[in-house]
Amino acid sequence: MMERQVYPFSAIVGQDKMKLALLLNAIHPAIGGVLIRGEKGTGKSTAVRALARLLPQLAVVSDCVYHCDPDALDTLCPDCRERLSRGETLPRSRRRMRVVELPINASEDRVVGAIDIEAAIKTGERRFEPGVLAEANRNILYVDEVNLLDDHLVDVLLDAAAMGTNVVEREGVSVWHPARFILIGTMNPEEGDLRPQLLDRFGLTVDVEGIKEIPQRVEIVERRELWEADPVGFGERFREEDAAIGRRIAEAIVRFPRVAVPGAILRAIAELNVRLQVDGHRADLVARKAAQALAAYEGTPQVGVDEVKQVADMVLAHRVKGAGQRDFADLGRTLTNLARVSPS
Repeated sequence: MMERQVYPFSAIVGQDKMKLALLLNAIHPAIGGVLIRGEKGTGKSTAVRALARLLPQLAVVSDCVYHCDPDALDTLCPDCRERLSRGETLPRSRRRMRVVELPINASEDRVVGAIDIEAAIKTGERRFEPGVLAEANRNILYVDEVNLLDDHLVDVLLDAAAMGTNVVEREGVSVWHPARFILIGTMNPEEGDLRPQLLDRFGLTVDVEGIKEIPQRVEIVERRELWEADPVGFGERFREEDAAIGRRIAEAIVRFPRVAVPGAILRAIAELNVRLQVDGHRADLVARKAAQALAAYEGTPQVGVDEVKQVADMVLAHRVKGAGQRDFADLGRTLTNLARVSPS
């Protein structure tokens, strides 16, 4: 079977913030995903599909519907744990991460999975039909037009992304399985927005628009025509650049836990969020993780002011409201206080 050709990540012209937000979530999915807002035709879905080809292959339990990691015993599904308790050896293989798309008209059972209540009542068996969240475990979950989904389904997705598990309860019967994924939502704001409570639960938000510079617009058309005429040959042109990004991601994943975040930087992040009147503490947590992931990607041993500056607008764009918008409108000026911080 011929492998589907995907447009190379490194061939995407412009949209640097969007690409950076995707890379940071690939390095550390606990950032909480990214919401990409913008008009159609700005490369949102192209970038998401290209991202999956950059990520390192995963070790999986070959016949597990949840693609469990055989080396991470604490994240195994109940079925794999039961097999180990019986003394079985879990079969292993390696595979790429995939982009799992959520249909816009999906029902709740299609998303979370369905329990066969009749079988549970009659025989006591727990028969479970896995849903999209099961398929998405250890993959990329891509939700196009997320603003058109029922708010309850968005809540379910965000809950699973935050907890790393999906729990289904029906008529007193409960089933759970791991649901750790990179959550990526896209939307066109002209078609309606998400409620503020749901917006806040996305780790990062990036606003994209069509490129206005004429040379870049011409380059986008030329590259797209070359790819459509010969996707294999075009992909080969960018193979080394994509491979280099993939290596940086793999190294950053390993390096991330060792990247130091000085107390002075944490204080500066807190000061910024207080000044912008950001509610709650999620912005502080996400800013730390995103800046740490960026430092890991850059090969920097500790987070500094520059890393915070580069991620600040992605962390705060959907969280600042009311009086704080005045300062956010000139984020560069608002961040000048960070320049006085000496990481220590």
